[in-house]
Amino acid sequence: MEARYLREDAGRIATAADRLAANRHERGSFLRYQFASYSFLLPWLIGFLALTLGPALSSLYLSFTDYDLVDTPYWVGIANYSRIASDDPRFWKAMQVTFTFVVLSVPLKLAFALAVAVALNKGLRGLTFFRAVFYLPSLIGASVAIAVLWRQIFAGDGLLNRLLASVFGYEGPSWISTPGTALYTLVLLAVWQFGSPMIIFLAGLRQIPQDMYEAASIDGAGARRQFLKITLPLLTPVIFFNAVIQTIDAFKAFTSAFVISNGSGGPIDSTLFYTLYLYQEAFVNFRIGYASALAWVLVVIIGIFTALSFLSARFWVHYDD
Repeated sequence: MEARYLREDAGRIATAADRLAANRHERGSFLRYQFASYSFLLPWLIGFLALTLGPALSSLYLSFTDYDLVDTPYWVGIANYSRIASDDPRFWKAMQVTFTFVVLSVPLKLAFALAVAVALNKGLRGLTFFRAVFYLPSLIGASVAIAVLWRQIFAGDGLLNRLLASVFGYEGPSWISTPGTALYTLVLLAVWQFGSPMIIFLAGLRQIPQDMYEAASIDGAGARRQFLKITLPLLTPVIFFNAVIQTIDAFKAFTSAFVISNGSGGPIDSTLFYTLYLYQEAFVNFRIGYASALAWVLVVIIGIFTALSFLSARFWVHYDD
């Protein structure tokens, strides 16, 4: 009996030892797997900490200081934010110009992109070619070269005025130097970069079941009614996504205004985008602390607009089939 109990105890001990060894092996395999996973993530983590989170936190600290890139930052509390709210007329001018640009450019760009996507979705021959051609402005539209080209087109002796003079005999103004028209040339440049939302709209249109259009046609619905009752409601998630992304991009617009106005935001601040004013305060006037405060105000503004967009989505965005 004792020998049998000893054998059973030995068996149980051996089984426990095997389980312990197996658990250790599994933990070792799990740790090796985790190490490999985090090794692949390490470049992104370093970039995020060093190039995104770190500068953002530094900017937040500098927004409460008086700093000129040379002297040691001097803590001033909320003085920069108080000045923004009560004693900076150029801030409000920049806000006016930027909001005007956002309100005009985003709906026009989305409407044009949707119209082109609907046209391309009709089974056009050479769809791949046209899709690439229409997407090209979104790739190069924000470049300095395109902004320089745009300035040459709308200058006093530019291509547009030469065309107007030769065809209609009309001597046009310098569109980029006239306060009443300068901002609208930048709106036109933004609308011209419709390729990115167009591609997304086209992908959304391809997901709409064709049998819904066939059923609507049998019921006597025309093309206009099909678009209003089928296409638009089923495309609202894509419209919402494009609207949020394009609104954020419009608030951050900088290159075109900088190049076309030579960094001044002129004429008479008619193209003074918020980001351009932020740049002037930081790298022209060397008020880094104040520019940091302006940057965080922009972050809050974009956050508010994004939050309002998500809150309003429940009333017009349809996710059901």
